[in-house]
Amino acid sequence: MSVLLVEDDLDLAATVVQYLELEGMSVACAFNGDAGLNLASEQNYQVLLLDVMLPRMDGLTLCSRLRKQGVDLPVLMLTARDTLDDKLAGFRAGTDDYLVKPFAMAELVARIKVLAQRRSGQARKLKVGELVMDLDQRQAHRGKRLLKLTPTCWDLLETMMRRSPEVVSRRDLEQALWGADLPESNTLKVHMHKLRQQVDDKDSAAMIHTVTGHGFMLK
Repeated sequence: MSVLLVEDDLDLAATVVQYLELEGMSVACAFNGDAGLNLASEQNYQVLLLDVMLPRMDGLTLCSRLRKQGVDLPVLMLTARDTLDDKLAGFRAGTDDYLVKPFAMAELVARIKVLAQRRSGQARKLKVGELVMDLDQRQAHRGKRLLKLTPTCWDLLETMMRRSPEVVSRRDLEQALWGADLPESNTLKVHMHKLRQQVDDKDSAAMIHTVTGHGFMLK
């Protein structure tokens, strides 16, 4: 498991790194916000541990910039600030979880393991190759071409982009789109056909793939 720790308290950082490495994790460190942003943007980690009070760039700004870039790395905010307003500010910036200092190392490990099992749902821009989905602007492009998506096709594409390049089962897609109120058996097929017409036009290589017996994948 690969973890990025951004923490300017050198003693705490050393303690966390030592403990996590004993748990079999690989830990990279940055000691200011600028360095943390560069590492998180350029390298692949499974979890980001992020202090709020950092030199050069605070943790809230760092997290917010990552989300605007489309980085869906799960973020665990580490801070001594424990008021509700502080926590809400962290969630608005795009953090996934919050751990107040001082914390027990065993709890830190438990939270890291949970976060590492998924990607963050906080990213506001999703990217798969030349396909870009801007959730704030409510626009999706493949290269320079604007996609014209129905609300259902939008939700379908968002679900597949968040899971890319995993195979997403038909059942998972139906539940993501309609919850327990499942539609007729061919409804998903109809919407997938409409989505393919927008994403995979005749001049572009296919990005949506059917995996027979398993579901669909976007890559």
